[in-house]
Amino acid sequence: MAGSEAAWQAARQGVDVVIHEMRPKVETFAHRTGNLAEMVCSNSFRSDDHEQNAVGLLHWEMRQADSLIMHTAAEHRLPAGGALAVDRDPFSETVTARLRALPNVRVSYEEITELPSDGHWIFATGPLTSGALGKALQQQTGAEALAFFDAIAPIVYFDTIDMDVAWLQSRYDKGETEEEQKAYINCPMTKEQYEGFIDALLAAEKTEFHEGETAGYFDGCLPIEVMAERGRETLRHGPMKPIGLTNPHNPEQKAYAVVQLRRDNALGTLYNIVGFQTKMKYGAQTEVFRRIPGLENASFARLGGIHRNTFLNSPTLLDAQMRLRARPNLRFAGQITGVEGYVESASMGLLAGRMAAAEILGRELPAVPQDSAHGALIHHITGGAEAKTFQPMNVNFGLFRPLEGLRGGRRGRKERYKGYTDRAKTVWQEWLAAQEVPA
Repeated sequence: MAGSEAAWQAARQGVDVVIHEMRPKVETFAHRTGNLAEMVCSNSFRSDDHEQNAVGLLHWEMRQADSLIMHTAAEHRLPAGGALAVDRDPFSETVTARLRALPNVRVSYEEITELPSDGHWIFATGPLTSGALGKALQQQTGAEALAFFDAIAPIVYFDTIDMDVAWLQSRYDKGETEEEQKAYINCPMTKEQYEGFIDALLAAEKTEFHEGETAGYFDGCLPIEVMAERGRETLRHGPMKPIGLTNPHNPEQKAYAVVQLRRDNALGTLYNIVGFQTKMKYGAQTEVFRRIPGLENASFARLGGIHRNTFLNSPTLLDAQMRLRARPNLRFAGQITGVEGYVESASMGLLAGRMAAAEILGRELPAVPQDSAHGALIHHITGGAEAKTFQPMNVNFGLFRPLEGLRGGRRGRKERYKGYTDRAKTVWQEWLAAQEVPA
């Protein structure tokens, strides 16, 4: 995401760009193709609400800045209530085609294993930085790269879901159209079924990490087993919460818990299990997930998995232009900088691409306004966060500078969030307008 967006932004500013992509020559366990911007986990860019949600505001800012990722996501959008979900394969195919069609962009398929000593580079290695490059980074920075484990949710074939048990509905019927209001498949559980599911989940065989391989989990993408270990009711108050849903097969009976599935492709033939990232072994996954009512005979297009992500201690290692302090010809963008999520990664690519282009062309790029969503995020990773406790971060209003004159607390939250977004939109449009080359 970040590399594709960075390449697009730089090329649109008039800079010649070479994209280095090691796939498909060098594979990872999570990727399936050699396409750019391949989605390896969820197919959702999360909330598209740009007045009450920080990630929705990031969507809005990116669209204003001619974002390739956001424009392509809109073309391949799938019904997902208030979220922005996309048909993942056509999405990555279109991103790849658009970049290759630019006359000043070339794609080179090989692995980069060393840090180049000259030229302008942006490293946006996504969730899986190769071992050789990781070692080169460690040698250059003189410090261990931080790390965390990220997990992938399974995908189910729609025609194997029992719709006499499950039903279509978005939570609280959210959505402007009937299709949006029925964007999710819901599988209900009684208390007894839920308790049995938790027992099976906790007892299932899990993936063991290699000796000496230690890392934490990112709280926004915890495996369901880890959530269940924190308390038997945790899942029922998280991805399996039953609120805002009514089972048309039995409207008088309130489900104790509900498993939701979200459409994963435009054809509606594939659905992913929302929030069900897992580190269970494959055999255990099929056994446990088929305990879910409606999924007793489910066939899986992809089972879940877990992988190790690396990221830099950016507050220590990167300057305000996302350049490596020790090697200013090297910029970093995306998840390796310590942001978490497709949108956050792409947004840092957007900034890195514009920053690199301005430097190459000898133009002065105004400082990214801190009161924008982009500015709040880059300020956090390049100096605002505490380096000793730095961990991957999604964009959120907690990163924004306080507003004057607005009360705090839950009662004032809606007004406060609207204030954040109004302020951000103003300063972001001013920043775009101030650049020598219009967005």
